[in-house]
Amino acid sequence: MTVACLLVGAALTGCAAGDDGAEKSAAELLDEANDTMRALRSVTIDVSSARDSGTVTTRLRTDLKDRCTARTTWADKGSLEQIRIGGTDYVRPDETYLENWSGRPVADIRPKQWAKVPADEAQPGDGLAACTWTFESFGTAKKGEATRVGGRDAIALHVTDEADKEGTYTFHVATEGTPHLLKAVHQGGGNVTTTSFGAFDEPLDIRPPAAEPVVDKADVED
Repeated sequence: MTVACLLVGAALTGCAAGDDGAEKSAAELLDEANDTMRALRSVTIDVSSARDSGTVTTRLRTDLKDRCTARTTWADKGSLEQIRIGGTDYVRPDETYLENWSGRPVADIRPKQWAKVPADEAQPGDGLAACTWTFESFGTAKKGEATRVGGRDAIALHVTDEADKEGTYTFHVATEGTPHLLKAVHQGGGNVTTTSFGAFDEPLDIRPPAAEPVVDKADVED
Protein backbone atom coordinates (compact mmCIF):
# COMPACT_ATOMS: atom_id res chain seq x y z
CA MET A 1 0.00 0.00 0.00
CA THR A 2 1.43 3.38 -0.97
CA VAL A 3 -0.11 6.09 1.14
CA ALA A 4 1.32 9.10 2.94
CA CYS A 5 2.18 8.68 6.59
CA LEU A 6 1.21 12.08 7.91
CA LEU A 7 1.39 11.77 11.64
CA VAL A 8 3.99 14.16 12.92
CA GLY A 9 5.70 13.57 16.26
CA ALA A 10 5.25 16.60 18.48
CA ALA A 11 7.39 18.28 21.09
CA LEU A 12 5.39 18.98 24.18
CA THR A 13 4.76 21.89 26.44
CA GLY A 14 3.03 22.08 29.78
CA CYS A 15 2.50 23.60 33.17
CA ALA A 16 1.20 22.49 36.54
CA ALA A 17 -2.46 22.45 37.53
CA GLY A 18 -3.64 25.85 38.62
CA ASP A 19 -0.46 27.54 37.32
CA ASP A 20 -0.38 29.68 34.19
CA GLY A 21 3.30 28.91 33.70
CA ALA A 22 4.46 32.35 34.82
CA GLU A 23 6.98 30.87 37.27
CA LYS A 24 8.42 28.34 34.83
CA SER A 25 10.66 28.70 31.82
CA ALA A 26 9.56 27.43 28.42
CA ALA A 27 12.07 24.57 28.74
CA GLU A 28 10.58 23.55 32.09
CA LEU A 29 7.09 23.62 30.60
CA LEU A 30 8.26 21.39 27.77
CA ASP A 31 9.86 18.88 30.11
CA GLU A 32 6.82 18.72 32.39
CA ALA A 33 4.43 18.09 29.53
CA ASN A 34 6.74 15.46 28.02
CA ASP A 35 6.61 13.54 31.29
CA THR A 36 2.83 13.91 31.52
CA MET A 37 2.14 12.68 28.00
CA ARG A 38 4.59 9.78 28.13
CA ALA A 39 2.87 8.52 31.29
CA LEU A 40 -0.56 8.26 29.60
CA ARG A 41 -2.18 4.84 29.27
CA SER A 42 -4.24 5.96 26.27
CA VAL A 43 -4.88 9.01 24.10
CA THR A 44 -6.74 10.02 20.95
CA ILE A 45 -4.71 11.97 18.39
CA ASP A 46 -6.36 13.85 15.51
CA VAL A 47 -4.13 15.13 12.71
CA SER A 48 -5.26 17.42 9.87
CA SER A 49 -2.76 18.37 7.18
CA ALA A 50 -3.72 21.00 4.62
CA ARG A 51 -1.66 20.58 1.44
CA ASP A 52 -1.82 21.80 -2.13
CA SER A 53 -3.23 18.40 -3.10
CA GLY A 54 -6.01 18.67 -0.51
CA THR A 55 -6.59 17.98 3.17
CA VAL A 56 -5.60 14.69 4.78
CA THR A 57 -6.96 13.73 8.20
CA THR A 58 -6.03 10.92 10.58
CA ARG A 59 -7.59 9.83 13.86
CA LEU A 60 -5.41 7.56 16.03
CA ARG A 61 -6.64 5.95 19.24
CA THR A 62 -3.72 4.30 21.01
CA ASP A 63 -2.31 2.85 24.21
CA LEU A 64 1.05 4.33 23.09
CA LYS A 65 2.51 0.83 23.03
CA ASP A 66 1.23 -1.83 20.65
CA ARG A 67 -2.56 -1.57 20.44
CA CYS A 68 -4.23 1.15 18.37
CA THR A 69 -6.78 2.00 15.70
CA ALA A 70 -6.35 4.55 12.93
CA ARG A 71 -8.39 5.95 10.08
CA THR A 72 -6.84 8.17 7.42
CA THR A 73 -8.96 10.04 4.87
CA TRP A 74 -7.68 11.82 1.76
CA ALA A 75 -9.71 14.63 0.18
CA ASP A 76 -10.22 12.79 -3.11
CA LYS A 77 -8.45 9.45 -2.68
CA GLY A 78 -10.61 7.60 -0.20
CA SER A 79 -9.84 6.29 3.25
CA LEU A 80 -7.87 3.55 4.99
CA GLU A 81 -8.74 1.95 8.33
CA GLN A 82 -6.26 0.10 10.53
CA ILE A 83 -6.32 -1.98 13.70
CA ARG A 84 -2.94 -2.88 15.18
CA ILE A 85 -2.71 -5.52 17.89
CA GLY A 86 0.82 -6.46 18.80
CA GLY A 87 2.51 -7.85 15.70
CA THR A 88 -0.58 -7.86 13.47
CA ASP A 89 -2.21 -5.16 11.36
CA TYR A 90 -5.79 -5.42 10.11
CA VAL A 91 -6.27 -3.01 7.21
CA ARG A 92 -9.45 -2.02 5.36
CA PRO A 93 -9.46 0.40 2.40
CA ASP A 94 -12.59 1.84 0.85
CA GLU A 95 -13.42 1.62 -2.85
CA THR A 96 -12.02 5.04 -3.74
CA TYR A 97 -8.73 4.21 -2.07
CA LEU A 98 -8.56 0.89 -3.94
CA GLU A 99 -9.05 2.70 -7.23
CA ASN A 100 -5.98 4.81 -6.43
CA TRP A 101 -3.98 1.88 -5.09
CA SER A 102 -0.69 1.46 -6.92
CA GLY A 103 1.60 0.00 -4.27
CA ARG A 104 1.72 -3.44 -2.67
CA PRO A 105 -1.79 -4.91 -3.06
CA VAL A 106 -3.21 -7.88 -1.22
CA ALA A 107 -4.79 -10.11 -3.85
CA ASP A 108 -8.58 -10.29 -4.07
CA ILE A 109 -9.26 -7.68 -1.40
CA ARG A 110 -12.54 -5.89 -1.89
CA PRO A 111 -13.92 -2.65 -0.44
CA LYS A 112 -15.07 -3.06 3.17
CA GLN A 113 -13.02 -6.26 3.52
CA TRP A 114 -10.21 -6.48 6.05
CA ALA A 115 -6.72 -7.70 5.20
CA LYS A 116 -4.45 -9.24 7.85
CA VAL A 117 -0.74 -8.46 7.43
CA PRO A 118 2.32 -8.57 9.72
CA ALA A 119 2.86 -5.24 11.46
CA ASP A 120 6.62 -5.45 10.95
CA GLU A 121 6.09 -5.08 7.19
CA ALA A 122 4.87 -1.51 7.63
CA GLN A 123 7.33 1.02 6.23
CA PRO A 124 7.55 4.82 6.19
CA GLY A 125 5.18 6.07 3.51
CA ASP A 126 2.84 3.09 3.74
CA GLY A 127 0.25 5.15 5.60
CA LEU A 128 -0.01 2.67 8.46
CA ALA A 129 0.25 4.33 11.85
CA ALA A 130 2.51 3.23 14.67
CA CYS A 131 0.88 2.99 18.09
CA THR A 132 3.80 4.80 19.69
CA TRP A 133 4.26 8.57 19.64
CA THR A 134 7.39 10.63 20.20
CA PHE A 135 6.99 13.09 23.06
CA GLU A 136 10.24 15.02 23.26
CA SER A 137 11.54 18.57 23.33
CA PHE A 138 13.41 20.25 20.48
CA GLY A 139 14.34 23.69 19.27
CA THR A 140 14.00 26.97 21.14
CA ALA A 141 10.72 27.73 22.88
CA LYS A 142 9.26 31.07 23.87
CA LYS A 143 6.14 31.67 25.90
CA GLY A 144 3.15 32.99 24.01
CA GLU A 145 -0.36 34.05 24.83
CA ALA A 146 -2.92 32.59 27.19
CA THR A 147 -5.67 30.80 25.29
CA ARG A 148 -8.41 28.16 25.53
CA VAL A 149 -8.40 24.84 23.73
CA GLY A 150 -11.21 22.31 23.99
CA GLY A 151 -12.78 24.25 26.82
CA ARG A 152 -9.58 24.27 28.91
CA ASP A 153 -7.28 27.16 29.79
CA ALA A 154 -3.92 26.82 28.07
CA ILE A 155 -0.69 28.62 27.25
CA ALA A 156 0.85 28.78 23.79
CA LEU A 157 4.55 28.07 23.29
CA HIS A 158 6.18 29.08 20.03
CA VAL A 159 9.08 26.90 18.96
CA THR A 160 11.70 27.38 16.28
CA ASP A 161 14.14 24.69 15.23
CA GLU A 162 17.32 25.12 13.20
CA ALA A 163 16.63 21.79 11.51
CA ASP A 164 13.39 23.22 10.07
CA LYS A 165 14.30 26.78 9.09
CA GLU A 166 11.07 27.37 7.16
CA GLY A 167 8.77 25.90 9.78
CA THR A 168 7.20 27.29 12.92
CA TYR A 169 5.53 25.34 15.72
CA THR A 170 2.95 26.41 18.27
CA PHE A 171 2.13 24.09 21.16
CA HIS A 172 -0.90 24.66 23.37
CA VAL A 173 -0.57 23.24 26.87
CA ALA A 174 -3.28 23.01 29.50
CA THR A 175 -2.90 25.28 32.50
CA GLU A 176 -6.18 23.96 33.92
CA GLY A 177 -5.92 20.55 35.54
CA THR A 178 -3.22 18.13 34.37
CA PRO A 179 -0.63 19.74 32.08
CA HIS A 180 -1.60 17.87 28.92
CA LEU A 181 -0.56 18.91 25.47
CA LEU A 182 -3.86 19.89 23.83
CA LYS A 183 -2.82 20.99 20.35
CA ALA A 184 0.26 21.44 18.17
CA VAL A 185 0.35 23.42 14.93
CA HIS A 186 3.18 23.27 12.40
CA GLN A 187 3.37 25.70 9.49
CA GLY A 188 5.99 25.38 6.80
CA GLY A 189 6.59 24.64 3.15
CA GLY A 190 3.11 25.82 2.25
CA ASN A 191 1.49 23.23 4.51
CA VAL A 192 -0.29 23.52 7.84
CA THR A 193 -0.52 20.47 10.10
CA THR A 194 -2.68 20.60 13.22
CA THR A 195 -2.41 17.79 15.78
CA SER A 196 -4.94 17.65 18.63
CA PHE A 197 -4.77 15.41 21.70
CA GLY A 198 -7.71 14.27 23.83
CA ALA A 199 -9.55 11.40 25.56
CA PHE A 200 -6.65 11.13 27.98
CA ASP A 201 -6.50 7.76 29.76
CA GLU A 202 -9.98 6.79 28.61
CA PRO A 203 -10.56 3.01 28.29
CA LEU A 204 -9.65 1.40 24.96
CA ASP A 205 -11.39 -1.70 23.63
CA ILE A 206 -9.27 -2.72 20.65
CA ARG A 207 -10.05 -6.11 19.13
CA PRO A 208 -9.65 -7.86 15.78
CA PRO A 209 -12.51 -7.37 13.29
CA ALA A 210 -15.48 -9.44 14.42
CA ALA A 211 -17.89 -11.34 12.15
CA GLU A 212 -16.12 -10.04 9.05
CA PRO A 213 -14.31 -11.92 6.28
CA VAL A 214 -10.57 -11.28 6.63
CA VAL A 215 -8.02 -11.89 3.88
CA ASP A 216 -4.83 -13.26 5.46
CA LYS A 217 -1.74 -12.32 3.50
CA ALA A 218 -0.10 -15.61 4.49
CA ASP A 219 -2.98 -17.55 2.90
CA VAL A 220 -2.81 -15.46 -0.28
CA GLU A 221 0.92 -16.05 -0.69
CA ASP A 222 0.81 -19.80 0.04
